[in-house]
Amino acid sequence: MVTNDLSLVPKSVEQTAEWLPIAMSAYEQARIAAGDTPEAAAIARHASEEQFFPDGTLIDGHFLFTIVADGDDAGWLWIGPSSDASSWWVWDIRVHEAFRRRGIGRAAMLLAEDVARSQGATSVRLNVFADNEGAIRLYDELGYETASMHKQKRL
Repeated sequence: MVTNDLSLVPKSVEQTAEWLPIAMSAYEQARIAAGDTPEAAAIARHASEEQFFPDGTLIDGHFLFTIVADGDDAGWLWIGPSSDASSWWVWDIRVHEAFRRRGIGRAAMLLAEDVARSQGATSVRLNVFADNEGAIRLYDELGYETASMHKQKRL
């Protein structure tokens, strides 16, 4: 089933407060799955929260949206500039499991590009963990190029 009605709705302060521990926990777990120790993943999570949500709210210039598909909460998108305001990042995107395989991720990424462009961005970047093959395939199809790569060998 393809979703026809998709929009990005800014999260309120209250919604952000509810979202933050869920998203940061997912980030921490993804880092562990990618090879970080639990300690290193917790440090990265804390650093991200301090940098981008110092008082529990998102820093100025960044946007946090609920992805709304056919009237339902289908996921989230966090986008904002890097240190170079012309280069923006998709800091986090998630489509809830029940809404996957309906074109929502693709449509949300295209809307993210529109948001970045409207703010003067000339490029959009993102990080994706190597085990997320579906996302990698989507980003390749959308024209994203590999800019850097980390490798590891488990001993």
